[in-house]
Amino acid sequence: MNDILHAESLWLNFTAFGWFIFCWIGYTRYAWHKGRDTPCLASVLHLYRKDWMSRLLLREQRIADASLISNLERNTSFFASSTLLIVAGLITVMGATDRAQSLLQELPFVASVSREISEVKLLAMLGIFVYAFFTFSWAMRQYNFASVLFGSAPLVGEKHVSEIERKAFATRAAKVLSKAAHSFNLGLRSYYFALAMLCWFINPWVFMGMTAGVVYVLYRREFKSTVLEVLMATPAQFPEPPPEQ
Repeated sequence: MNDILHAESLWLNFTAFGWFIFCWIGYTRYAWHKGRDTPCLASVLHLYRKDWMSRLLLREQRIADASLISNLERNTSFFASSTLLIVAGLITVMGATDRAQSLLQELPFVASVSREISEVKLLAMLGIFVYAFFTFSWAMRQYNFASVLFGSAPLVGEKHVSEIERKAFATRAAKVLSKAAHSFNLGLRSYYFALAMLCWFINPWVFMGMTAGVVYVLYRREFKSTVLEVLMATPAQFPEPPPEQ
C-alpha cells in the first residue's frame, strides 16, 4: 500500500513539474510570437528606445542619457547580486534537507513527501535562480555594450556623417537596449515562476494552480495593463515588432 501511495505521489509531483515547464516555456514562446504583431510592453518600449536614440543624436550634452543607462545597469546588477545570495541560501538548505523537511511537515497544510522528492524540489528551485543569474548578468553585459555604443554616437556638428548613418545608429542602439531589456525581463520572469514553485512544497495541485496564475498575471501585465494603454496614448505610429531575439 505504501508503495502504491509513493508511486502516486511521485507521478503527481512530476506531472506538476511538467506542467510548470510547459507553462514557462509555452508562455515565453507565446509572448514572443504574439508581440510581433500585437502591441505589448516590449514592442511599444522598443519604439520609445528608437525615439530616445534619435533624440540623443540631436543633443550636445548627453550626461542625462549616460545616467539613464547607468541606472538601468544598476537595477540589473542589484537583481544579479540578490540572485547569488538566494543561490547561496538554497545550497545551504540542501545541506540540511532533513531539518527543513521536518519543519515543513509540522505545518498542517503541507503534503508529506519523501526526502528524495524534497531534494528534487530544492534542485529545481536552485536551477531557476542559476538561470536567473545568467540572464541578469547577460543583461548587465548588454547594457555595457550600449554604453560603448553611446560613446561612438555621432556628434551634432559632424557633417561627414550622413542622415542614413545616424538613423542606422539609432536603430542599432535601440536594438541593443531592447535585447538587454529582454534579458532583464527573462530574469524577472524567473522570479515570478520561482514564487509559484514555492507552492510545490505545499501541494502539487496548489503548485499547478499558482503556475497558471503566474501566466495569467504576466499576460495581463504585458498585453492588457493600464500602463500599456498609457504608453500607447501617443501620436506615434503603430508599434513595430521587437527585435528578434
